[in-house]
Amino acid sequence: MSASPEVQTEVRGRILDAAADAFMRTGYAATTIDDIARAVGATKGLLYYHFRAKFDLFLAVYEEGMRRVRERVEPHAHAGGTGRERLVAMAIAHELNLMEDLAYHHVVHQAVRGEVAGGLKVRQRDALQTLNGLRHEYERMFRRVLVDGIEDGSLRRVDPSLATRTLLSNLNAVDVWYRRIDGQTSAEVDELARQIVDLLIGGLAA
Repeated sequence: MSASPEVQTEVRGRILDAAADAFMRTGYAATTIDDIARAVGATKGLLYYHFRAKFDLFLAVYEEGMRRVRERVEPHAHAGGTGRERLVAMAIAHELNLMEDLAYHHVVHQAVRGEVAGGLKVRQRDALQTLNGLRHEYERMFRRVLVDGIEDGSLRRVDPSLATRTLLSNLNAVDVWYRRIDGQTSAEVDELARQIVDLLIGGLAA
């Protein structure tokens, strides 16, 4: 008898978490299905039951990472307040997602840097392009709110595309040095995210 949909979802989630962690620690190329199966405590057969190939698993992690960050950030884009207030809230939500789902964030970055683009089947290349399109739309969401801030006077007049890419690049660069410390509370993580965003959006000017 096959497992219930709830159990299937739970197993798939554990596979995605293990794969994200493995891809972050050793990179896509060096990670094997065996590595991920051992981390899950399952057989390779179970992984291949859910995913046709390692790259399909990578795509699923990428998609889940984008789903999580968008789900957390998008409500702030449509909330009340000035463009700057909404942009700050979005940036904090993005940074909290990065720090809490660091492995998924690393996988998205591997895709952005083109570390997995070689030797793909047509269906895989098409799926990767679709996910990259979701990432570009995520960036455009930030740009639209930034433009709102320029128009309402809460942000100074800058090149919106340059400002958006600079902001997101710096928010994302935190993954180079951030690792959660044992005993670090959620309140401490939240305060760190707020300090980072204040520096990036508020700047260093007195």
